[in-house]
Amino acid sequence: MPVKLLDHFTRSGDLFFRWRSYLPLLLLPAFVLAASTGSRGWSPAAEVAWELASFGVALLGLGVRVWTIGTAPAGTSERSTRETRAASLNTLGPYSVVRHPLYLGSSIVAFGLSLFPAEWYLPVIVVLAGLLYHERIAAREERFLEERFGEDFRSWAERVPAMMPAFSRYRAAGGRFQWGNVIGREFHGLFAIGAGFFVLDAVQESSRSGSFAVSRLWAAVFAATAALFLVMVVLKRGFGFFRTKTA
Repeated sequence: MPVKLLDHFTRSGDLFFRWRSYLPLLLLPAFVLAASTGSRGWSPAAEVAWELASFGVALLGLGVRVWTIGTAPAGTSERSTRETRAASLNTLGPYSVVRHPLYLGSSIVAFGLSLFPAEWYLPVIVVLAGLLYHERIAAREERFLEERFGEDFRSWAERVPAMMPAFSRYRAAGGRFQWGNVIGREFHGLFAIGAGFFVLDAVQESSRSGSFAVSRLWAAVFAATAALFLVMVVLKRGFGFFRTKTA
């Protein structure tokens, strides 16, 4: 019996879902190549401005993730890599303008990183790979949500786009913003961005100079985000702060 296209998406989505924290690393060679071969020929001020703009785009993506997790009710938007779980159908806040805000946020972070080397092909690769990757994970999750919530899910999916936000449909989420959930689940996000920009800058500067080199700006960003990361690790794992809520 032939496999329907949606079934194929769902099955490949199972694999992508389980390994979604590691599969993006397959793009690492493309990032290293772009950073090592790119030659902007810009003034130092223009380079710094471009790099900071790229960093700002990545922070915007992190902001989308923070907004999503901070407004999500308990039992939704979870990080499990083994199975899809949902205690309720979340249709408010970021979920009222886009069905997959966490994936959108991650895509924006990756796009910001891809802008850093200023090589045109890298953002194109990242966008296309992100669409392929998230499309299949989303298909898997939406099948689960449809089976669990039926007509409520179908009604929501008909009016809310998958990845392109429709801000005119925004409906505020109820309840207080959960900073504990945000810090407990996303405290590594800022460090990952800082480390990513530090590595790209080190590859770029080292390729130019012929020996290891890194700019003071990105060394300082890396040091600051690493210090914050270590503090959060100690507070969370050593003292039990920022426990995430479960359903």
